[in-house]
Amino acid sequence: MPIFEYKCADCGKEFEELVFNRDECPPCPECKSEKTEKLMSACKFKTGGGAPDMGDYGAAPAPAASSSSGCAGCSGGDCSSCGS
Repeated sequence: MPIFEYKCADCGKEFEELVFNRDECPPCPECKSEKTEKLMSACKFKTGGGAPDMGDYGAAPAPAASSSSGCAGCSGGDCSSCGS
C-alpha cells in the first residue's frame, strides 16, 4: 500500500497519507486546507535472504584482516582494531 508524503501550502505542515490513487492529494490534517502537494521521498528498502548486513547506506562491511599480516594500524596483527 503506497504511503506518500505531502506538504500543505497554507500552514506548511508536512504529513504522510495512505492513498490508493496516485493523483489524489488529501486535505491537510492540521488546517483542513485542500492546497496540498506531494513531496519527493527517498526510497527505502530492506534486502532479504542471505545478503550481508548493508547498514543504512548499502555499504558492504569491511573484510576481516588476517592475523598473520595485521592491519594498516599495527602491521603486526596485535591491536584492538584488527582483533588479532
